Amino acid sequence: MRFTTIAVTVLGLALASPALAADPVEGVWQTSPDDNGHFGHIQIAPCRPRLCGTLVRAYDQKGKPMASANVGKRIVWDMAPLGEGKYGRGKVWAPDRDKTYNSKMQLAGDRLAISGCVLGICRDGGTWRRVK
Repeated sequence: MRFTTIAVTVLGLALASPALAADPVEGVWQTSPDDNGHFGHIQIAPCRPRLCGTLVRAYDQKGKPMASANVGKRIVWDMAPLGEGKYGRGKVWAPDRDKTYNSKMQLAGDRLAISGCVLGICRDGGTWRRVK
């Protein structure tokens, strides 16, 4: 009986391990400069059952930290992992245009390509790079 309990526990942990592992896109990402030349650091983390990203720091055109009313706001939400480094079915808010795009992301190493559309108008959000 004891062996069966241990075997079931080990099997359960082995099956749960992938679900408990962090998604490869989790972490802090530096955005591409916006229309004003500003950029930010986005913290991507789980927001069950999908992924969300919050602006944690804002920078001016020269790369100096700046105050922004958008720090603490969600920039990415409802992003679903689709496999092979692809994410979709989510939204990305672009503060420089105050528009929310139906978006997708493509992860390749420490680069994250962002794109999205709103009312048939699409925008390349550039490629973000991993900060940590």
